[in-house]
Amino acid sequence: MLTLFIGLIWIGGANVSNNVVETIQPLAQAIVAAHQFELVDVEFVREGQSWYLRLYIDKPGGINIEECAMVSDELSEKLDGMDPDPIPQAYFLEVSSPGAERPLKKEADYQQAIGKYVHVGLYQKVDGKKVFEGDLAAVTPETLTINYLDKTRHKTVTIDREQISQARLAVKF
Repeated sequence: MLTLFIGLIWIGGANVSNNVVETIQPLAQAIVAAHQFELVDVEFVREGQSWYLRLYIDKPGGINIEECAMVSDELSEKLDGMDPDPIPQAYFLEVSSPGAERPLKKEADYQQAIGKYVHVGLYQKVDGKKVFEGDLAAVTPETLTINYLDKTRHKTVTIDREQISQARLAVKF
């Protein structure tokens, strides 16, 4: 009984999260675009007992805290004026830069990352590995090609994009 109850909460949480993102994304996109910023990502996640609506925004040269606050204020005002409320539960609104390890989600993100150091996680192993870090050498609609270092050897791997669970820029140490 308890396991079933927890399972129902989890499934409900996932549905709530997807619905909120689908509702908020166009509104957030309009606000961000009006300032000539880029909407990198929107997520609605539960952490512990709290829900968080997170927007990641950017612009050439980077986004600053005042710009994040401006977008947060505008979005908050729009959300407060919506009826019915698209987010009926209590939540925290966070607007920030995607950071140095920016996720690669859109085609333009991948194109801009060519020649940069990336971290790519896979659903299944390719050449015995589920994670690759290296320089993104090429991008096609179907594949990514990464030049990476395996111990002391330089190698190249081409990965089907359907195999990618997540990709982001990475900091090289």
